[in-house]
Amino acid sequence: MELKVYCDRMSQPSRAILIFCKTNGLEFEEVKIEIGKGQHRSPEYAAEVNPMKQVPAIVHGDFKLFESHAILIYLASAFPGVADHWYPADVRKRAKVHSVLDWHHSNLRRGSVGFLFNTVFAIAFGMHGDPKAAAEGEKLLLASLATIETFWLQRDAPFLVGNSKPTIADLALVCEVMQLEMGDENDRQRILGPHKKILKWIEDVKSATAPHFEEINTILHPARERLKQLKAEATEKSE
Repeated sequence: MELKVYCDRMSQPSRAILIFCKTNGLEFEEVKIEIGKGQHRSPEYAAEVNPMKQVPAIVHGDFKLFESHAILIYLASAFPGVADHWYPADVRKRAKVHSVLDWHHSNLRRGSVGFLFNTVFAIAFGMHGDPKAAAEGEKLLLASLATIETFWLQRDAPFLVGNSKPTIADLALVCEVMQLEMGDENDRQRILGPHKKILKWIEDVKSATAPHFEEINTILHPARERLKQLKAEATEKSE
């Protein structure tokens, strides 16, 4: 059965799926869906791939699946040869992975999206950013990073929940943190700079998934420059 991954590398959950597939040597086709062009909202995509009109999504033979955490769990479980550390067979270790994934969406992701949408993406695409929503997003983002630093990164272990090797939770969260590369450099330094353990964790995940982490995330730097340009043009027009 051929695996197709429908994704946009601008999307942090999409990047997590791609890094996982490449690191584990899974054979798949990357089907690019450009969010900026609204391709994820097309009737064809909704009917044939994901009725929720979002990325990432996968089609594996006659099986379709969306939501990045569910996809990571499926890929780690369905393909032989994926190392156990990604999604442990031990029920207690697996439960800890789920606890991080459940926490992610209502904390780190919510804060990151709220902050970046209202400070970068909305303005770049001609919409009005909401300063109050941006401030609320930043507050939650800062609290989430503090929780990663003081709780999820335990003892001297390099990966989340005290693991010596990465799990799918590491990929999901690290790609979320990397999304800060899309914003203002000063904001990134101010928000992320004080978190030395998180910065080391990013490097550890990068090393564990080399060279694919760098390959998939190379899109962030040119995208940041393009967004900066669009933001400047939008601001100039509004003045």
